[in-house]
Amino acid sequence: MPKSRRPTILDIAQRAGVSPTTVSHVLNNVSSARIADATRERVEAVAQEMGYQPNGLARALRTHRSNTLALISDEIATTPYAGKLILGAQEAASRHGWLLMIMSTGGSKAVEEREIAAIWQHQVDGVLYAAAHHRTVEVPASLHGKPYIVVNAESSNQQDRSVFPDEFQGGYDATRELIVAGHTSIGFINTQMPIPARDGRLAGYRAALKEAGIRFRKALVVAGRLTFAPDGYEAARDLLTAQRPTAVFCFNDRMAMGAYRAADELGLRIPEDLSIIGFDNQEIVVEALSPTLSSLALPYYQMGATAVDALVAELKGEPLVIPRQLSLPSPVVSRQSVRRV
Repeated sequence: MPKSRRPTILDIAQRAGVSPTTVSHVLNNVSSARIADATRERVEAVAQEMGYQPNGLARALRTHRSNTLALISDEIATTPYAGKLILGAQEAASRHGWLLMIMSTGGSKAVEEREIAAIWQHQVDGVLYAAAHHRTVEVPASLHGKPYIVVNAESSNQQDRSVFPDEFQGGYDATRELIVAGHTSIGFINTQMPIPARDGRLAGYRAALKEAGIRFRKALVVAGRLTFAPDGYEAARDLLTAQRPTAVFCFNDRMAMGAYRAADELGLRIPEDLSIIGFDNQEIVVEALSPTLSSLALPYYQMGATAVDALVAELKGEPLVIPRQLSLPSPVVSRQSVRRV
């Protein structure tokens, strides 16, 4: 065989002393084919020795499957702290021997429709429809009837499969971390935005207090926007001036930055006078603050990996590996900002 020519199934069959059909069954892992283990091993060894590479396009045309998934998102590809979702999806796809395409719409519906049309033209098998932050989304009609799963969001159609953070459990675990440290006066700086995390984390906060026999005090709950200034800071200053709790649970790490600033201006030391726990575990924030900030790590990697596992299982006709609506916990990452009292 000339060195410039790629080896074919016929070449492998001739060298291994078997039929081309047998080689095809081995290389395509046809489960129904009855092939002796020794024969299968010989064919695989010859294929590897000859440097055989399957023709992906030909296989896709023959099987109507490309072993390729696409992740379509609004802003995840440009959001540093959500990059682990892409990493989890990519590594899971690689474990299955599949490829993952990444597409970012920038929030444009027109761009989204063009990208969806393109992936079907390229015979992509399934889609991860992902959001930069947990919210309720409406899956575009152009995905209906195709294999897809919603990631880091909940679909407006409850029949769609979705993987998202367990906001109730996150609020409960953050508050519980402060309770275990001995705090009974715990403030909560929430967001004003009408998103699942706002209500879920507040419900978890209240449930943890109730379980511990601590009375819920409405005055200890304030709300701001999702930024450091002015609302994260102003909400924290209002809370600490009026109520002076011994601990504060902040909706996210950027709000916790505002709480640090407000505490400093009021002469409160962290954690000696005030313990603080955040949410998101944004490493660029939590490690830069002094003292370092305890926080909850959103399960970005797990969401991406789990979504790919479920989608590949569906495409292979295997039993579903996850419930239709799957919420994943956000583990507590303890650092220096929480002190036992």
